[in-house]
Amino acid sequence: MGNKLLLHAEKIDKRFGPTHAVKEVSLDFYEGEIHALIGENGSGKSTFTNMLTGILPIGSGTFTLSGEQVAPKNQVDANHHGIAIVVQETGTLSGLTVAENMFLGDEDQFIKNGLKDTRAMNKKAQELLDAYGLSYIKATSAVDMYNFEDRKLVEIVRSTYFDPKILVVDETTTALSQSGRDKLFEVMRDVRAKGHCVIFISHDMAEVMDMSDRISILRDGDFITTVDVSEVDEDKLKTLMVGREMGDHYYRTDYPDYANEPAGDVAVCMENVSVPGELDEVSLTLHRGEILGIGGLSECGMHEVGKAIFGASYDRTGTVKLGDGTEINDINTAIDHSIAYASKDRDHESLLINDTIEDNITLPSMRDMGTVLSDKKLHDFAQKYAEIMSTKMVGVNQYVSALSGGNKQKVVLARWLGKQSDILVLDSPTRGIDIKVKAAIYALMEDMRKQGKAILIISEEIMELIGMCDRILVMKDGKVNGELLRSPELCEQDLIAKMV
Repeated sequence: MGNKLLLHAEKIDKRFGPTHAVKEVSLDFYEGEIHALIGENGSGKSTFTNMLTGILPIGSGTFTLSGEQVAPKNQVDANHHGIAIVVQETGTLSGLTVAENMFLGDEDQFIKNGLKDTRAMNKKAQELLDAYGLSYIKATSAVDMYNFEDRKLVEIVRSTYFDPKILVVDETTTALSQSGRDKLFEVMRDVRAKGHCVIFISHDMAEVMDMSDRISILRDGDFITTVDVSEVDEDKLKTLMVGREMGDHYYRTDYPDYANEPAGDVAVCMENVSVPGELDEVSLTLHRGEILGIGGLSECGMHEVGKAIFGASYDRTGTVKLGDGTEINDINTAIDHSIAYASKDRDHESLLINDTIEDNITLPSMRDMGTVLSDKKLHDFAQKYAEIMSTKMVGVNQYVSALSGGNKQKVVLARWLGKQSDILVLDSPTRGIDIKVKAAIYALMEDMRKQGKAILIISEEIMELIGMCDRILVMKDGKVNGELLRSPELCEQDLIAKMV
């Protein structure tokens, strides 16, 4: 490596009780590189970078940045050392303005004569947003006014405006549409061009290959190897991550004859559903024994479809009915009639983040488990479905907040697998999931389809839609802009043409 060493990690180690999350990992990061850090869920990637960025205290070992040993006490302290992170989940605080979020913990620069100059803070925040091409986001507005992606873009600005030497991007792309990803990649390339370093965590091997200069692999907390991107292909990376060869086929290989095979019974039907600013008279029908996909660009309204079916939309008009005519207008009715919903924003809409794995998995199924609910029955139920999803955990009494993003997603899916729901609405189901578990989830979906369950996948991953769905509805500007049937000839351009 010709560039100058910027950051050295020496025997970084971290335990959480009996779990040895990071095992004396030593790594070097150089000036002017994008250095990918990859591995399965629970391999130690986020724990390693969370210690570097002050989110977690260092267990043992040292980080040395530009010749100076650093041990950030928190994220603000890390920023002052020139280290920043864009996290996978939401990193902005509700109840504050965009500007207040951008300068949270660093307001001293706007203090004059003991008073905060809010006008100056807002002015600087708006100048930064404008410089990043995000002028539509207003510094003075409450951050709650903006959607998940826009809040993530605010975090990117916050994490990079002070020109950090080290920028950690932790599974951030999974929260962004293609345009958002392009903006993030532009920022990452800019950081590299300035002679700084990006530590890039992603499960998307194509992104890793396209963006990275070097790649380091962790497995079960151990450092495996570092390779130059020119030395490997995606299959080699998957083998290094998992420790064995992975099969090529994650997706379905069947292509039903839809012209001659009758569709299954209607599971759920949306008729002229509108949500102000989100959906404009959307109608669709989901059949039993099929996987229906919904795709589109950011702000097309596809994520609101899932909420509407689950009875979780506000100000909704139109109807959502089951095949037997039952109307779904609230969440309790949806759950009572065997509808499951996994939101894209799992921390806020799919999980009780400050509760245990056991409570999260058992909650929707308690009424189905009999009148006497012993601690053992609840524990065994949660343990069974957590293990089916290969959740990496100390035990089901562990708090969900302590899990990696991918393992949180496994808990979401374990909850509804345990509920044995007949209709599954899955919004971004493999977001932040490693390749091995992604393959297992696809196999599980296919098995459910064969059992006659109805599955709706909402996804920004075009190949996921093409690979798994019987039909794909492409949305644009809150409306359905086209329907595509499963076919070996179906390609990404067919979907893109309907999206733009």
